[in-house]
Amino acid sequence: MTHKPKILLAIRSLSGRGGERSVLTLAQGFYEIGCDVHILCFHSNHDYDLNPNFTYHLVDIKQWYYKFLVTSSLRYKFAAKQFDQYVLQHIGQPDLILSNLIQSNRILAYSKLDNIAYVIRNTFSKENENALKKKPEKVLKRYREIYKKHPCICVSHGVEDDLKKTLGNLPEVTTIYNAFDQDYMQKQANAFQPDLGDYLLHVGAFCYAKAHDVLLKAYAKSSQQLPLYLLGKGELENEIKQLIDTLKLNNQVHFLGFNKNPYPFIKYSKALVLSSRYEGFVRVVPEALALGTPVISTDCPSGPNEVLAPKNLVAVDDIDALAEKMNQVMRNPSEFHVEFNSQFLPPNIAKLYLEYFKIGQFK
Repeated sequence: MTHKPKILLAIRSLSGRGGERSVLTLAQGFYEIGCDVHILCFHSNHDYDLNPNFTYHLVDIKQWYYKFLVTSSLRYKFAAKQFDQYVLQHIGQPDLILSNLIQSNRILAYSKLDNIAYVIRNTFSKENENALKKKPEKVLKRYREIYKKHPCICVSHGVEDDLKKTLGNLPEVTTIYNAFDQDYMQKQANAFQPDLGDYLLHVGAFCYAKAHDVLLKAYAKSSQQLPLYLLGKGELENEIKQLIDTLKLNNQVHFLGFNKNPYPFIKYSKALVLSSRYEGFVRVVPEALALGTPVISTDCPSGPNEVLAPKNLVAVDDIDALAEKMNQVMRNPSEFHVEFNSQFLPPNIAKLYLEYFKIGQFK
């Protein structure tokens, strides 16, 4: 490339969740194919280490965002103005601006800059289920206005189908999968070996979408041949601990907290168990496959059935089916092995963005 494409990824923060990890991995893909990569956050908190290959920026909106301006639309408009001014002054007009997650999307809907696209990382109808039940017309109108402003890049075909079905005809919607850096994950996985013996593992935030209640009730019905470890943090941790007490699982279910390097725990587990009600494109499934770890999962919208075989899947909220699948994977983990697909490697995914938007050598 004679011109070094300038790529900006905008996101609320780099807190320790899957969407934030996805942004950092995609950024690495852009860097590896010769792009000038920038990451801009609207809040300063971060749980992940900052990769020195990127330039980081902060437009800190919390100092005025909740103190001034009465309506949310005015706050987003003001934030967009601050964003535009900062980008033009400190970065220059990027060849591509990728907005990630809802707060950034709502801000950048008012941006006047060119070359903006939204990365849709969650199943819209599920993420907004309660709001759609209470005020469907208001919610649909709001998000149609947001997502018609810029192209929408969905991280799975399920997310794309759901977005189109829920919001109707949007001007530009396509799918480009999340990126997964297999070499990086394998190196990180060798950092240490957890002294836990044989075990099952669940990785995910303690929130409604991850359905820890289903996971624990299913595990309680299983043979409990192996202990279950929970890797993550979140607002439902106390409720999950109470359920563990109720189910009398204190000796079998253990908390690992949040860890910036989850890969040793994934690599050395006998199997990864996912119980989600919905996802955008569940990151930990390809991560486990990249490390050779078997996976069983609910067939939730969206993502697992685009990566896993039918035998690895059970219906959402089906406690008995998940319990039986746990028994099967504890007896014979290798039966559920699935090969990692190289299409997910970061440079390959980054190239798809440049191709789609006709940037650099793909003009």
